[in-house]
Amino acid sequence: MTDQTYHYTESGLDNVYLADGYEFVEAPGGQEVRITDIDGLHEAIGRTLIADKKNLSGKEIRFLRHEMLMSQARLAKLLEVGEQTVHRWEKGKAEIPKPAETLIRLLYWEHIKDKAASKIRHCLERLADLEDTIDRNRISLRKSNKGWLSSLTLEAA
Repeated sequence: MTDQTYHYTESGLDNVYLADGYEFVEAPGGQEVRITDIDGLHEAIGRTLIADKKNLSGKEIRFLRHEMLMSQARLAKLLEVGEQTVHRWEKGKAEIPKPAETLIRLLYWEHIKDKAASKIRHCLERLADLEDTIDRNRISLRKSNKGWLSSLTLEAA
């Protein structure tokens, strides 16, 4: 353990400091920092961000999106906003609505918790796809003993 902290700006965040888990090594281009278990470090940063009660900053949204390996276009589609809206959130030019921020936190939690069973993301993707389908197609309804049913009714996941 060192007596000083390392300002980890490589994360894209301004407020991350490492107390240990890193070392400086000589490299052909000069001194470099070597970080132990960078994937674990990034998950710990993400967990801290989604557990914090304060609003997420644009840089924090971008960090979480990158960790989920998601493009701005994909996140925009899942949240049913324009790609430029996500871009403005990440640049700090627009405030992110609380429901969208909550969904980003849930998507990240699901991403780290169980990558094989992304139910929230899957549901949002199906809703986005359904919206595209509804925009393009006529809605057909029929009366049944369970009430009115649409040909686009989502099946239980």
